Amino acid sequence: MIHLLNLLAAIALLVWGTHIVRTGMLRVLGENLRRVLALSFGNRLRGVVAGIGVTSIVQSSTATCLIVASFVGKNLVTTTAALAVMLGADVGTSLMAVVFSLDLSWLSPLLIFVGVVVFISRQNSGAGAIGRVLIGLGLITLALQLIVGATRPLVEAPAVRGLLVALPNEVALDVVVGAALTVMAYSSLAIVLLIATLASSGVLTIDVALGLVLGANIGSGILALLATANAAPEVRRLPVGNMIFKIAGTLLAVMVLPQARSLLQQLLPVVHQQVVFFHLGFNLALAILFIGFTGLVGRSVDRWLRARGSNVDSLRPRHLDPLALTMPSLAISCAAREALHQADVVETMMRGIIPVIRNNDLQLSSQLRKLDDTVDELYSAIKFYLTQISGEALSEEESRRWTDIVSFTINMEQIGDIIERVLQDIEDKKVRKNRSFSEAGMAEICHLHERLLANLRLGMSVFLDGHVRDAKRLLEEKAHFRDLEHEYAANHISRLRDNTAQSIETSSLHLDLISDLKRINSHICSIAYPILESAGALTKTRIRQSQLAGLGGE
Repeated sequence: MIHLLNLLAAIALLVWGTHIVRTGMLRVLGENLRRVLALSFGNRLRGVVAGIGVTSIVQSSTATCLIVASFVGKNLVTTTAALAVMLGADVGTSLMAVVFSLDLSWLSPLLIFVGVVVFISRQNSGAGAIGRVLIGLGLITLALQLIVGATRPLVEAPAVRGLLVALPNEVALDVVVGAALTVMAYSSLAIVLLIATLASSGVLTIDVALGLVLGANIGSGILALLATANAAPEVRRLPVGNMIFKIAGTLLAVMVLPQARSLLQQLLPVVHQQVVFFHLGFNLALAILFIGFTGLVGRSVDRWLRARGSNVDSLRPRHLDPLALTMPSLAISCAAREALHQADVVETMMRGIIPVIRNNDLQLSSQLRKLDDTVDELYSAIKFYLTQISGEALSEEESRRWTDIVSFTINMEQIGDIIERVLQDIEDKKVRKNRSFSEAGMAEICHLHERLLANLRLGMSVFLDGHVRDAKRLLEEKAHFRDLEHEYAANHISRLRDNTAQSIETSSLHLDLISDLKRINSHICSIAYPILESAGALTKTRIRQSQLAGLGGE
């Protein structure tokens, strides 16, 4: 029993090691991986090379598939070009299996020691992320050694040997088992390394091992299909096309499996090498045989999985791509786009305030107030999406951007709440009582409203581009807006002294309205704080603002 437990622990360590390497490399390279993939779609050969390089780094062809599938879903790349990248991605994982099949037992303690020292000493920097990768590589090589040690007693047990002898030599069954193991482990690389280690220990025959390797390749395709099962049809095109290549390649490989086994035994005397090089040869053969068929398969899949009609509610979350969660930098970009979508809805609500006041339009007011539910829904969706992004895979800059997005969406949600209350007050205190603002009072409200819209557009620009100059300008608007509020409140009091009838009737609403507009402006100006803080200009700006207008608060 203890030997079986040791084996299971070693397998778990192998899977965990590949996860650590993948997340560590994503944190080190981040946006660069996305940029490499985006530049690789010019021709098929470049796509294959990019797929090999990126997947060798992130240790997962499934992760690469999900990233590229999100590009296909956004019509940034054709299915044909994406299929070429995936052929290279599968070669990339098989190359890493060959690397890890080498005798790296001397390297394991060195990698773990150096990795831990670097990670602890530079934990919050890029060097710390590299240390994390070194730890993962060391754990992978250590896990392979532990698997060898744990399987030796199991192989020597008479019951296990009797069970292995009784297993049917059925390739189809081996393929199914290999696919199931890959789906459970969520890593074809880990399963291929495990199969090679078990075969070299005598637990598996070479015939069974090769069948399991074919199944591991099918399993990686199944993982991508499962991950995109609920996605839009255009997103599912790449996993389906890639699966077609894998199934076709597996059928061809089964037909020549005896010849492949004989060739491997002649060229490579070590069983471990036979397994991993069969995995490499299989994926190289797929890339060579099917690179010319990417256009045919891509067009076929496009016809089978047509895009849905455009009748989806445009106010619902539309940029929060779940597939992008495998690439934190891409997921951060998706969340930022959705945050701007939320700001667009807020701007729609804000623009409607003046038409409601001028036209006493209860129907428009009701429609605008309902948009606050959309703003709240977008806020909740963005917040939940951001919590799903792996924090350990975020670089320092991406972590800062994560915080900026949260702050921005909170401000937009609070602005939406204020606008809803403003519209309700206008309905109750003006429209239903058939009251009107004085001409001067209405002009002041319109002026504040125009400044508010301009500041919102500036705030969205600051959030998008992060320019310090614009952030300073936005914060200065806080002082100007407060000066206007004080001036217009004083003007209103003067009109009350002059017994202006319209001013008397709408006094409460007028003062509340300009106060609420100032509160909205304060939330908009808050967008500048994270940008200025990151640039080290926040303290200086606050000192200057306090000297000018005492703007420590609202």
